[in-house]
Amino acid sequence: MSVQDDGEREFDLRWADAAEHKEPSARARMLAARWKENPPDPAPFRAAPEPVVPRRSSWVSTVIVLGCVAAVILLLGWAQMRTP
Repeated sequence: MSVQDDGEREFDLRWADAAEHKEPSARARMLAARWKENPPDPAPFRAAPEPVVPRRSSWVSTVIVLGCVAAVILLLGWAQMRTP
């Protein structure tokens, strides 16, 4: 065998795509068999959108973070003053 023979035997995707009959995948065959006995319930294409919850503004989040930092600083200062 020469190198050219290997090139001719190489699988060609265009040839496979042009095939008249394509066998379904294993998953497609499994689902078809399952749905033949027990068809799925109809479902909407998209689920109903969840209600929109208004977001907190960025300044409120900033105030909360800075308040927590200030509380920790005050707590540490108070604890340091209490120790002899």
